[in-house]
Order: sequence, then C-alpha cells, then structure tokens
Amino acid sequence: MQWKRITAVAATVMMAAVACGSPSSNSGAGNNNTGDAGTAQEKATDPTLKGPAPEVEGAKKGGTVTVLSDVTPDTFDPTDIYYTDGNQIAKLMYRSLTQYKLDDKDQKPTLVPDLAEDLGTKSADGLTWTFKLKQGIKYMDGTPVKAADYAYAIKRSFAGEIFDAGPKYQTQFFKDGETYKGPFADGDNYAGVETPDESTLIIHLAKKFDDLPYYAAFPMFTPIPKAKDNQKNYQLKPMATGPYMVEQLSPGSQLKLVKNPNWDANSDPVRHQYPDKFDFKFAQDTIKVQRQVLASSGPDASALNYSDLDVSLIPEVKDQAQIIRGGQPCNQMYTMDSRRIPLEVRKLIAKSYPYDEWRKVAGLSPDSAIPASTILPPAVPGYEKYELPGLTGTGKGASDPAIAEEVKGALKELGKENFELSWYYQNDDKIATQVNQLRTQVFTAAGFKVKAIGVPKAQIRTLTGKQDAPVNIGKTPAGWCSDWPSGTSWFPVLFRSDAIKLGNSVGQLQVPELDKEIDRVSALGPDEQLKEWSKLDKKILQDYLPVLPLYYTASSFPIGKNLGHVVNDPTQGLPEFTSMYLKQP
Repeated sequence: MQWKRITAVAATVMMAAVACGSPSSNSGAGNNNTGDAGTAQEKATDPTLKGPAPEVEGAKKGGTVTVLSDVTPDTFDPTDIYYTDGNQIAKLMYRSLTQYKLDDKDQKPTLVPDLAEDLGTKSADGLTWTFKLKQGIKYMDGTPVKAADYAYAIKRSFAGEIFDAGPKYQTQFFKDGETYKGPFADGDNYAGVETPDESTLIIHLAKKFDDLPYYAAFPMFTPIPKAKDNQKNYQLKPMATGPYMVEQLSPGSQLKLVKNPNWDANSDPVRHQYPDKFDFKFAQDTIKVQRQVLASSGPDASALNYSDLDVSLIPEVKDQAQIIRGGQPCNQMYTMDSRRIPLEVRKLIAKSYPYDEWRKVAGLSPDSAIPASTILPPAVPGYEKYELPGLTGTGKGASDPAIAEEVKGALKELGKENFELSWYYQNDDKIATQVNQLRTQVFTAAGFKVKAIGVPKAQIRTLTGKQDAPVNIGKTPAGWCSDWPSGTSWFPVLFRSDAIKLGNSVGQLQVPELDKEIDRVSALGPDEQLKEWSKLDKKILQDYLPVLPLYYTASSFPIGKNLGHVVNDPTQGLPEFTSMYLKQP
C-alpha cells in the first residue's frame, strides 16, 4: 500500500524517513547478509470468517502503549490516509468493508469480511459488486451505522480538491469516477454507488476491478455519517467503529486513543481491545527514542518505535526478542521528475548516486534494506530478478573522483553544465541532514548545481507529496508497498500518465505508449499478468528511468520489554497494533 506511501501503501514505512536500518541475530559491521525481503504473497481469502477474533494467549487488559515515532503521519482522516503507518494506526479506530487477518503462527495474511458480511458478489459482466452489510454496528457515541454512511464515505473520496492524499483507484475504476467531484461540489447524486436497503451496498464500475475486495480494506471504506463531516477537521473527532477512538489529536505531534465503549467485538474477526490507551508521539529523534526503547527503563518498557533499528544501535541490542522482524512488500526509490529532468541527465544522476556511502550515512543495515535492482520487490507476485548496468542499489557513484569527472564531462557535452537538482529534506532530523550533506557534496562534485530546501519533519510528507512542487528530485511516493499482492497495485497507479493528476506518479511519466501497455497487461488474467509485469518492470527502468531503485525493505523495529504479542504485519511492514498487550499493565 502504499505510499509509504507505503501499501500499501507504504510506505516507506515512510518516505519521510531516511533513518532506516536494522539488525538480525547474526548482523554485524562486516556482515554481507542481504536480508529477507519476503517471499511472494498469495491472495488468500476467507469470505465466511466471523467474529469475534480468537483471544491472544496470555494477553492481559489495561495500561498504555506508547509509540515513539520519528516520522509523522500526514493525516488521520480515513479518506486521505495512504501512508502505511497512517493505515496501520487507522485499524485501531476504523473498520472497513474487509480487512486482513494474520495467521497466529506465521502471520500470513488472509482477506476476510470486516463490516461486510462477505467479500462481495460480482455480477456476470464484472461491472457491479454487491456487499451485504453487518447489522447492529454502532459508532463510539452509540448512534447506529447506516448503509447511507458507507455510500457517503465513497462519494466523499472523490473530493480530490479537499482530500488529495488518499488512494484514487475509484477515479479510475468506479462508474463516472473521472467526472464526479464529490458531494461538496457535485452533490450526493452519484451513479457509482447505491444502497437499496440497510443491509446492501452496491458499487458500479466503469471497467472490471477484480481486486475491489482488497481495495475495500482501506480506511476510505469506513462509514462516515454526512451530518458529522466537517471536512478537513473531521480527523480531530472522527466517528470510530474500531476498538479505539480519538481522545486528542495534535496534528504533527501527538495522537491519543482511548477505548471505544461501543465497539462490537463479536462482529470483528480481526481486532482486540487489550490496552486501555495508545499514546502516539511523532517527530521524535530516531536514535534517541530507539535507544530508550531498547533500554526499557520505566514507561519506555511499554513503548515501541516502528522504524527499522539504526545500524549504529546494533551493538546495544542485548535481547533479540526486542527486535521484531518480518517481510514487507515494499521498495524504496529515488524519484526524478521526468518533466523537468531529461532522460540523458537522469542517466547521469544514476551514474552519480553514491549508494554505498549513502547507506552508511543513512544508518541502513543490509538485513532490512536489501539493495534493489527492480521496481517490484520480491514479496509481490510477478517479481523477477534482473540487473541493469549501474542500477543494482550498490556502488560508489560520484563519491569516486574519476566517476565525478566523467559525469561532469558528460553534462558539458550535453550542454547541461550546472544542471540544477532540487529537493526537500528534513532540517530538524540529524540523519536526514547528514544524508543531504552527502548528496549535495557528491552531486556538486559531479557538476550539478544543488538546491536543497530544508523543512521541518512535520511538513515533509505534505510538501513532497505535491506533484507540482518546485523541486525535481524526491517527490513522493518515493517508496511504495503493495496495496494488495499484485502488480496491478503498482504499475497502473504509479506509472500511467493520469497518476500525476491522481497524486501518485513516480517520476511524472507521460508516455501514451506506456499507458497502453499497462492497460493491456491489466486486462489479462492474474496468471497471465505475472510474466508481463516483470517485462514491463524492466522496460520502464531501461527506456524511461523515472526512478533509481534503492532497496527492498524488511521489518526490524525495536520494542520495549513489557510489550506482548508484537508481530510484523507483512501487508504493511509495521507492528500489528490491534493484538498487542502489556505483560504488566
């Protein structure tokens, strides 16, 4: 999923963080282990699973879980969430039509009904989906959830002028999705969704979308009562259907959650309600909070950080049980705006990139940041390993003086001397500042002119997320996680020309021939798609080079010693918050 934009999101976890890295039981300074990015996930489903979720063995109730995060989710509005951490935290507050249940033993995900009774029924022509809705569900204030609330939430998602950060598959696949602008601009009369009675939600499509049940797991599909919608301020007191609700949100700094007294545990096959509270503190210093969590002194024993452990802290890990590991369906990339940087210059940026030195400065471990050479990561069906010259996620780049001089000469031959590269970086984060210094030094040595714009950590996602931001490097999504296990949640949403308008473009490509090829592969059956996605993966890097693949991600995050049942959710590459508890509340 994404953005991690993420999901898929992811996202990522996070695009906004450069301080990723982690240990394994055999890691060390000279370790050549390339880590484990996970094996290809399967589309497992169980349309008949009912609640409640089985109790976690040994779980206790009570206490407060503290999450000390070095990154800052940009929003908690269900319509606008698209980073993996926002999506994962949202599961505590919002129930959707469907959701993923993790296997108790190996955490393999299975898609199951959540607020729907089923995983939807598809019409013969594939253009109409019918979901039966669970009855008796209430919001945190005790008011009933109505069928119209699901329809309104879907309509709300088309208001792109207000909610510009969320997923946009609905504009591509839902009926009239390209013309309907949401209830605020166009009213409630939208042909793509209907609720003939209180137990039925019908979604009409413009073209086939067999992955709709997976998409329905996003927070976007949580019900929202129209009368409670105050648009951009909705996230401050959203109508919760999950086990927790917002006590206080201070955007950019803190989110406090308390128990939802009207959560219906008996109908929820996924979630639990063990801690009394969750206290999320954002924009923290990475190394400082990770060190606190490892030390587990006082309240820090009940805390966690969901970024991968910085490589410099590996020697401080005394108890390997404090490091949670697992696969992620994600790839971190260095994005280049193809509208503003010519292809030949993008090739020289690739030649200049100081992969090896950057990994050291960023604190990356080979166990959780596996050098990448493709767009699809190994955890996504359709991945096939290949390596193009200079695109292996490793190498000295222009930190080697000889390469720097070679690139400088090539820029001169192209008539592109002092070509300006511009990007945002977090000027209140030590590691991000160090990475910025390295990139500035190396690209300047290679003959580029650098314009690095320092901004606060709390603003980085908003600024880099604008497709027309006044920079040509590092626009997000710069990291991507599968929204579901398929190339259909990568190539159509990232590389089609309309991805710019939808806010998800990686590299801002506008190539009609590429659009046609993506559409052709998308229309194939799932098995036929696999080989074709791999071919398209290679073609995009070879012919267009909108990104430099940096690394496939794997989870390796630190937790306090008082936390129980903390597992990695492989759909997000993040801790599964809804099943954890405190050993001593």
